[in-house]
Order: sequence, then C-alpha cells, then structure tokens
Amino acid sequence: MGEEELDDFEATLEMALVQEYRAVFSMFTYAVETDRRFYLANDVQISVLSNNSPTLLEVSLTDAWVWDMYRAARFVPSVRIHTFRDVNVERLPENDEIAP
Repeated sequence: MGEEELDDFEATLEMALVQEYRAVFSMFTYAVETDRRFYLANDVQISVLSNNSPTLLEVSLTDAWVWDMYRAARFVPSVRIHTFRDVNVERLPENDEIAP
C-alpha cells in the first residue's frame, strides 16, 4: 500500500468516525478528554490514588464510547484510566438545550 493510499484509507476511517460521533453524541451525558483519548460516557467517577507529586488519578467510565478510528468496538461497558496528567470532564447539554 502506497503512502497516498494509506492517507486516503485513514481519511476515510476518520470521516466515518466523525459521522459515528455525531450519531451517538446525544446518547451520552459526559465528554471526557485525557492526554491519550477522547470518550463519551454516561457516568464518570474520579479517584485520587496517590497524593504524591505527580498525583495519580483513576477515572472510571460507565457506558462509554471511545474515539479511536482503529478500534473495532468503540462502545464499551466500562473503562478505567490511570493517569498522572490532566483530565477534562464536561457535562454535555441535554437534547433540548442544543440549539437547532
């Protein structure tokens, strides 16, 4: 596979991922961003595992969708993330809060 074919393949995968994201976005309550991945989830719990510097966090997600174009199954029942880095959790707007 040549470089141009590989670029076309990845662009096609990414476009399909964006379309899937738009289709499933309204099914979730939270958007969670870590240094490695982006998730949609319906429940998010954050625990401090170590107060040492740097702080170790455990982020537990339930009923999640993972932004990863190479993953065969993006819907997962639960995810546990261990990180020393920033985690951004946003509550998504309710369906009736989204402007047309």
